[in-house]
Amino acid sequence: MRVLLIEDDLKLAEVVVRGLREQNFDVEHAAEGPAGLEAMIRRDHDAVVLDVLLPGRGGLDVLREARRRGRTVPVLVLTSRGSVEDRVQGLDLGADDYLTKPFAFAELVARLRAITRRPPTPPRAILTVADLELDAVRHTVRRAGRAIELTAREFSLLEYLLRRNEVVVTRDMILQHVWNTDYDGGSNVVEVYINYLRRKIDHGFTPKLIHTVRGVGYVLRETD
Repeated sequence: MRVLLIEDDLKLAEVVVRGLREQNFDVEHAAEGPAGLEAMIRRDHDAVVLDVLLPGRGGLDVLREARRRGRTVPVLVLTSRGSVEDRVQGLDLGADDYLTKPFAFAELVARLRAITRRPPTPPRAILTVADLELDAVRHTVRRAGRAIELTAREFSLLEYLLRRNEVVVTRDMILQHVWNTDYDGGSNVVEVYINYLRRKIDHGFTPKLIHTVRGVGYVLRETD
């Protein structure tokens, strides 16, 4: 399980990161609100542990903005504020659970496992970025109002990129989600299909939407 911890108390963060890694979690840590929001938006995680009081940008504001941008990753909010009003505000903004400091590490792990077991939010049927629109129900794609014909594999790849808009995805992540998990990844099939998509949805249009992140993977976003 990939967990993002957004916590400015470095001693607490060190304890939590070490403990989660001992439980075989893959943990990323951000110590400030802006860095935490960037990580939530740009990368895939299975869960986020989010402190409320953060430098640069408060935790609830980070949560609000991440949800506004369509991020549905489960979020466990950590706070020293134990009032009902604080908990209600966080839940109303899209938090999945609340844990008040100080807390037992075993409870943190149990709550993380619980929120990641819950049924995911139903995926959106209409996905849009700039003037690109994909209808997952009708299986249609349009750019600037023009219909674009895609093969089944191209459509699946584009849908995967759109559902992770602004998130950098690696070649292995694409293979896992778009191709069978037992697919032989020794070929350049991902690169080939990325090029197919670019010719169909980017060639002749502005702005370009599919970008290569050198040494990492690909990202679909409106800006370079």
